[in-house]
Amino acid sequence: MKLLSAVAIVALLLQGTQPVPSARVSDAAAVEALLQQFNVPGVSIAIIKDFKVAAAYAYGVADVETGARVTSDTMFQAASISKPVAAMASLKAVQEGRFGLDQDINTILKSWKLPTGEFTRDRPVTPRALMSHTSGTGDGFGFPGYAIGAPLPTIPQILDGVPPSNLRPVRLERPPLAGYKYSGGGVIIQQLALNDAVGKPFDQIARDWVLIPIGMTNSTYEQPLPASREAQASRAHNRSGARMGDRWHVYPEQAAAGLWTTPTDLAKFAIELQLALLGRSSRVLSSSAAREMITPVGVGPYAVGFAIAKQGEGWYFQHGGSNWGFQCSLVAHRIKGYGAAIMTNGDNGGALIEALTRMIQQEYGWDVLDQPIPRRYGPAS
Repeated sequence: MKLLSAVAIVALLLQGTQPVPSARVSDAAAVEALLQQFNVPGVSIAIIKDFKVAAAYAYGVADVETGARVTSDTMFQAASISKPVAAMASLKAVQEGRFGLDQDINTILKSWKLPTGEFTRDRPVTPRALMSHTSGTGDGFGFPGYAIGAPLPTIPQILDGVPPSNLRPVRLERPPLAGYKYSGGGVIIQQLALNDAVGKPFDQIARDWVLIPIGMTNSTYEQPLPASREAQASRAHNRSGARMGDRWHVYPEQAAAGLWTTPTDLAKFAIELQLALLGRSSRVLSSSAAREMITPVGVGPYAVGFAIAKQGEGWYFQHGGSNWGFQCSLVAHRIKGYGAAIMTNGDNGGALIEALTRMIQQEYGWDVLDQPIPRRYGPAS
């Protein structure tokens, strides 16, 4: 088989030409060429095969000024991929009887209440609706985050849009389950409900219930990032691949945007869900609880936490993420035990992720070869 140069591979990928015989994510020259093409300083990749982390690769630099290299242990901001990991923690609470998935959220909340009015005349806002973006909350925005050292708002201040929050209030604009609208604010309401029901900080709940049981040792929801973790963290970069003013932004909206992690840890998370669905693991969720994460609620493309998409003959659960200076993606097959997590430290990382996903699909023989799996890269988280 004739091997192609890295430049030729990049050209073919950008044209969407299939197949590309030598375009493999294990080919450092090919991936480094893509990094240069898309002005992304660094990327980390983990590949799932047969319900295991089959390979992990790291290319480029974590910081363009220091030249520190990305490794498989380098932590990136997961941005909106924080949401499905947080959803697993809430489903654990449901499994333990702390509250119901279809319970009125205002009967769970203690420290704050969601203003409702006529919108909830026929049905209440529930955890299921909040985590599937069908609750009727109308924010539709992402979170810009806060400069390191800046005052951080509490969760009630975020939800009411009062200083030092940098966003408007989170409020209903339609009845629950009347339509789909992506809502990071809805996820923050669910975070507060989980905090109130369990009586512990969210990052502690997520650590004890999800991260530690799955073995996600390079992951934390702590915001700001603890000083002991800073040396392990990648820095944020803009669309030109240049270093941002701050090293990164801080996200008190932990469940929606605050997870620091690695692709290998995200792959472990996806594998745990795959195995739970098959009844082969119950470290966090039972099989029935796990199915809530991959069963669309009936309005829009989301289940509890994940977006669900059919591509070719395959069904996938997936989520993308976009924070200030970071772009990432997690996608996994519903039953076949494969998938991939890709994390980048540049605002132009989405285009790179699409190219790398095509390479992985071909190299590992996924049942979707015609086009990359669509995912969300929009406003931050």
